[in-house]
Amino acid sequence: MDILRRISEYHDHERELRWEGTFADYLDIVKKNPQVAQTAHSRVYNMIAQAGIETDAEGNKKYLFFNEELFGLDRAIERLVEEYFHSAARRLDVRKRVLLLMGPVSGGKSTIVTMLKKGLERFSRTDEGALYGIKGCPMHEEPLNLVPHSLRKEFEQSYQVRVEGNLCPSCRFRLKEKYNGRIEEMEVERVLLSEDERTGIGTFSPSDPKSQDIADLTGSIDFATITEFGSESDPRAYRFDGELNKANRGLMEFQEMLKCDEKFLWNLLSLTQEGNFKAGRFALISADELIVAHTNETEYKSFIANKKNEALQSRMIVMPVPYNLKVSDEEKIYQKLIKQSDLGHIHIAPHSLRAAAIFSTLTRLKESKKQGMDLLKKMYLYDGDTVEGTKEIDLQELQTEYLDEGMSGIDPRYVINRISSALIRTETKFINAIDILRALKDGLDQHPSITEEQRERYLHFISVARKEYDQIAKKEVQKAFVYSYEESAKNLMDNYLDNVEAYCNWQKMRDPITGEEIEPDEKLMRSIEEQIGISENAKKGFREEILIRISAYARKGKRFDFNSHDRLREAIQKKLFADLKDVVKITTSTKTPDESQLKKINEVINRLVEDYGYTPASANELLRYVGSLLNR
Repeated sequence: MDILRRISEYHDHERELRWEGTFADYLDIVKKNPQVAQTAHSRVYNMIAQAGIETDAEGNKKYLFFNEELFGLDRAIERLVEEYFHSAARRLDVRKRVLLLMGPVSGGKSTIVTMLKKGLERFSRTDEGALYGIKGCPMHEEPLNLVPHSLRKEFEQSYQVRVEGNLCPSCRFRLKEKYNGRIEEMEVERVLLSEDERTGIGTFSPSDPKSQDIADLTGSIDFATITEFGSESDPRAYRFDGELNKANRGLMEFQEMLKCDEKFLWNLLSLTQEGNFKAGRFALISADELIVAHTNETEYKSFIANKKNEALQSRMIVMPVPYNLKVSDEEKIYQKLIKQSDLGHIHIAPHSLRAAAIFSTLTRLKESKKQGMDLLKKMYLYDGDTVEGTKEIDLQELQTEYLDEGMSGIDPRYVINRISSALIRTETKFINAIDILRALKDGLDQHPSITEEQRERYLHFISVARKEYDQIAKKEVQKAFVYSYEESAKNLMDNYLDNVEAYCNWQKMRDPITGEEIEPDEKLMRSIEEQIGISENAKKGFREEILIRISAYARKGKRFDFNSHDRLREAIQKKLFADLKDVVKITTSTKTPDESQLKKINEVINRLVEDYGYTPASANELLRYVGSLLNR
């Protein structure tokens, strides 16, 4: 019964939002809150800004409005918001342009538009996003359009609100016939934007040019009433129900715009530049709406190659929307899509989606001309990881080296299709990275649009992703085994720290058995440091860094332990794992483990399940797989 109560509360809230009054009452609202009369572009920008903006150390902005649905498109979204929405909200000339999102398939273009539409619906139901329209107007137009042109300058000075539009033919007729010109008595109501109700949000999709009518955009004559009213220029004999009419005050999505017949695009010339369009036998009709279109790169290049399209091309703001180039964000895309399915009962082993993300990200990257920068290093840099031998400035240089990077490669839709195939076909209750990579490989044989050269390149990237996963898998088992030898790890670290302290302070150590003074154990220290690539020349700096960290902890009354320094912890784990390698090989690969080996296997499996997100079955499979790797 709880859902019925919530539905009832929803309807009650919708009724509470309703408001009706006269134009005189509306002026009181405008006086108190001029924001209600903001333009459609301003409303969209304020909606995005209100959701929150985060700025990183480099000054890059992240708009939280897009956070839950879009991943890895922060740079593209920042450009979109700053260069278009923010500028348009300030009434700069870009608001007189069609916004064209251009990018590869399944790159997020439609998702951006869908989020804007859904966001506007919610925003119009808040105090900050409230808007009002003339009651009964088929275009729910701004009531301030009632202010006569001769009085607008004076009105703007008094109310600090600019009025730009003209009354639509329907409202002009009703003002004259029903209200006898008494503007102050004209009825006004609050407008709640809704795509389903076709209120302030419209969608136009091209179909067969031979059958599609321009009326889909601009409305049409109502032949059922034309005999009653006697004229095609009588607004009562016209249906103002085209997408341009209904999207007034909000947003219209123009799907696959460049596939549309030319006659439909010409209507946009006047609308974008002058803020009005032609419909039937009426004067130009004002419209305040944001027009968002989307297309792919091939169609866009074909469009701009046609000289007849120059007028419309100059009235477009083209925003590239490339594929995501961050592995961690690509994982989030797959997680989001899988959550929307009914296959949540099938366990996906940790790092499986990462293996798929490594593959798809590599296909989208372009080879850098910088010396020593291969695709794998580039991938890790883009994902925010530290790569030895690179500087911070390298990232900015890489990101600007190719302006079209991310506009090609494997799309998320293909990857999720192959993951879905692996999920459906599994005979167990889980799938792992090997299952997904195998499904990706099998899918390349069925992919209709890739060349043999591309196929070979993609197969290479699957191989690279497999090798990266192998390292991850070994490290996962390494951590689980080392935890079982926790006391050994702690003793090894304490021994290392004692030697580092003596080394940095130019002191000798005392043998715990004989009591004689001895030099710090250089062999022990180097065997640990080499695990994480500390060179002979860098060892002194690394050891001093450790000592400084210990001193800092001591000043704060904190104890330096196994988790106090990430790189040292990694070095200890690797050293211990290297020493335990034979034990791991025997334990994971033996077909008939003895009692002590079985106990060790169970300890490791429990650790993988409790701390790393595996199921007993997927953990057991991981152990077998790593055992086979170690025995090669």
